[in-house]
Amino acid sequence: MTPSSANSAARQRRDPKLLVLIGLVVLAFNLRPAAVSVGTVLSDITADLSMSGTQAGLLTSLPVLAFALFGATAPRVAVAIGIHKTTLAALVCVVTGLVVRSRVESVVPFLAFSLVALAGMATANVLLPSLVKWHFPHRVGFITAIYSTSLAIGLTSASILTVPISQSFGGWRIGLVAWAIFAAIAILPWIALLREDRPVRGSTARHIGLGQIARTRLGWLMAGFFGLQALQAYSIFGWFAEVYRSAGFSAQTAGLLLGIITGVSIPMSFLIPSLAARLTNQMPIVVALVACYPLGYLGLILAPAAAAVLWAILVGVAASTFPLVLTLIGLRARTAEGTAGLSGFTQSVGYVIASIGPFGVGLLYELTGGWTVPLSVLLALAVPLLLCGLAVSKPSYIEDQLPA
Repeated sequence: MTPSSANSAARQRRDPKLLVLIGLVVLAFNLRPAAVSVGTVLSDITADLSMSGTQAGLLTSLPVLAFALFGATAPRVAVAIGIHKTTLAALVCVVTGLVVRSRVESVVPFLAFSLVALAGMATANVLLPSLVKWHFPHRVGFITAIYSTSLAIGLTSASILTVPISQSFGGWRIGLVAWAIFAAIAILPWIALLREDRPVRGSTARHIGLGQIARTRLGWLMAGFFGLQALQAYSIFGWFAEVYRSAGFSAQTAGLLLGIITGVSIPMSFLIPSLAARLTNQMPIVVALVACYPLGYLGLILAPAAAAVLWAILVGVAASTFPLVLTLIGLRARTAEGTAGLSGFTQSVGYVIASIGPFGVGLLYELTGGWTVPLSVLLALAVPLLLCGLAVSKPSYIEDQLPA
């Protein structure tokens, strides 16, 4: 091979990696706005669509229900049609759901098209760790850090900007549909990546089903850790703007405080995966993060307005268990197929657990008329979160526990 042809071959090998990295970054940015933006304008949506308290509770629970339902099917669909085609289809669903739900005038279609957008988010969310393992098998921590940081930026942007956009451009509908623009842009690199779904000659890859993962101890511990952290996170995303408004803050300030919680995750999302990948046992990280939940919740219960920024920072640090568990999904599997199976099981079962959170918090608030009991329950649930996190911190691989 001549030097020029060798350089050309090297460029061809590098270029897909760069395109994949760009695709992962823009994809990750769009995996939370469809869910998080709703919480910041929930009062306006419920008033305009005449939603009942139960319907509002269902709306805040839809993200975790969608992640549980569609996350379970994502690995099998990816095997059937290709992981890159599935990712592209997921983004198309996000755009469609975001656009159409902003145009409807009644509760049922709003919930239905919210589910369409969230189904796309759920599918792509499950595929992300597998895409990283496939394209960057030796750089799981670093690439996870990059895409989870992008995810955190998207989440924070939706938390902070949805209300100002709504107020500046004519209401909550514009505030919600604005995020479809970014999702549409994210489609472009995945169109170019469709060619990456070509079968690999001589590949011995096999599909590892959810039933196989369900027969492992590691699978259930990972699902518990993921589910309990997601329960906390989606309770925060769905209701903390209302917690702050009940404490006397304006809608915009409440959105900013929620933005602090999500904004803290930006630097944490970059640091934690890289650090976790360097450690053999991630126990110190688990303890440091989860310990911040009781401190933040106690502050919100006892003095919600006195040190609101401090409590928001503490809760935001604790919520950074999310990039940690994403990293662990990649670290607890030897192969892309193992990662896909573990990711699908962890997230589908985990989000079933998490679905209790937003709905339960809303129900407890409706029954008690205040936020003390809901916040106390979230505080108590930090204990099993810690226990599951400690258990999955020990080095192990899902392939070693699969039934023969």
